[in-house]
Amino acid sequence: MKVFIGADHQGFQLKAKLVDYLRSSGHEVIDEGDTVLKQDDDFPQFAGRVAQALLADSSQDARGILICGSGQGMCMAANRFKGIRASLAWDVDEAHTVRNDDDSNILCLPASILKSERAMVIIQTWLSTPFAGALRYKRRIKEMDELQ
Repeated sequence: MKVFIGADHQGFQLKAKLVDYLRSSGHEVIDEGDTVLKQDDDFPQFAGRVAQALLADSSQDARGILICGSGQGMCMAANRFKGIRASLAWDVDEAHTVRNDDDSNILCLPASILKSERAMVIIQTWLSTPFAGALRYKRRIKEMDELQ
């Protein structure tokens, strides 16, 4: 699976470990930055890069991962793009639910509370959980896409 990933300075160290994990798991990883640790960087630029890259990609199963301190900033920024369903997950249950029910295509992680091992389990759950495709879930996604 193709995975676009990005992080600000608060998620930089975790991102490096997750890139290695994803590649060793056989995923094609496209690192949308940052490539060097910059304490004064801003999360919206990385959320925008990942969201735009994901929207432009023709792969049906491509996904994105964004990491910042709380995960919330990345989630809010990514969700400004129509067609993006960014979801914050801090445990396996959340990761499963946002894929199963909401067809989440970007996973946002809070670096402030996650160690890399736990983040890897969350990512594996999120990547391996299929969208259930229930009519009510599809209807809700369509309704979200129609919001102005």
